Amino acid sequence: MGNSLGKLFTITSFGESHGRCVGVIIDGCPAGLPITEADIQKELDRRRPGAGGIASTTRAEEDKVEIMAGVFNGHTTGAPICLLVWNRDADSSQYDRIKATPRPGHADYTAFIKYGGFNDYRGGGRFSGRTTATFVMAGAIARKLLDLIGIEILAHTIEIGGLKAAAKGLDEIRQNVDRNLLKCADLEAAVGMTWLIEKAREESDSLGGAIEAIALNVPAGLGEPVFDTIEGDLSKALFAIPAVKGVEFGAGFSVTEKKGSQNNDALAIKDGVIVTTTNNAGGILGGISNGMPVVVRVAVKPTPSIAKRQETVNIERMQAENLEVKGRHDACIVPRAVPVVEAMMAITLCDFAMRAGRLPEVIK
Repeated sequence: MGNSLGKLFTITSFGESHGRCVGVIIDGCPAGLPITEADIQKELDRRRPGAGGIASTTRAEEDKVEIMAGVFNGHTTGAPICLLVWNRDADSSQYDRIKATPRPGHADYTAFIKYGGFNDYRGGGRFSGRTTATFVMAGAIARKLLDLIGIEILAHTIEIGGLKAAAKGLDEIRQNVDRNLLKCADLEAAVGMTWLIEKAREESDSLGGAIEAIALNVPAGLGEPVFDTIEGDLSKALFAIPAVKGVEFGAGFSVTEKKGSQNNDALAIKDGVIVTTTNNAGGILGGISNGMPVVVRVAVKPTPSIAKRQETVNIERMQAENLEVKGRHDACIVPRAVPVVEAMMAITLCDFAMRAGRLPEVIK
């Protein structure tokens, strides 16, 4: 249980970090959508190991997507779509010890308790960031569908190790994000972030940060009240990313510092369309989109696998031990998480668009 997301556009993720493959099954995709492996590969390449430069693990996975089912003659058939990538560069030699000594900050202990020790602990198993490749594959399909109704999704790194990027406009985000390995629209800040990551790596440590995602041209009226709100469903999707520890929309937690007169977004008419003059609500009111950009930010924790000595316990001997994590790990996962955040936003909005009847069952 817990491996599926969505109501009409449904994804089911499978696979573990050091298993044979990781993959995703997508159910509910309309028939007739033109799709190729190249469409999906473009997004996977932005996430794959090495895409974060100095921040990244040295695990050299090709992450070449294979379409196993649901696509015929270059178009979706309406049947479930199965996509996978093979794990070809997994090194399990460093993981025997952690079977009994859980790594601090990882899900090793909680997984052991839940599954009685039968879980695949190598590389974090089902709880590894490796599984986010499946989200990106599904997100590539969702983005193709959102293109049909003009919804654009952008995401960028806004903070690493306490260094915040300067606010940038949409054009700069579009132009700059893929011009640097940190996927930061503020190119000057990206230089400083790189130095911080290099310093953390030299100290056998890691850094966290924050990512902002923006969905443009989201029509008003998407979302459901109370339990199926856009904030609720999108938060659920974003928290599926293993490193995400916080989510905020619009002005987020800064609303605690505002008066109602400062926080309320005044309504106006622009070119015959109702808009708001500010966007503290992040494009969502009452759980429903209001036509303004949907803005969300996520907090990403430092990579828990670090070579520094840490305190843990041996759960077989029930005694304290020290642990130095060996293996290949990211010094900062934030840059590689940017396309994953985009993917989860696309999947969620695609599901809401289908629920609202904005996408047809057959694309012609």
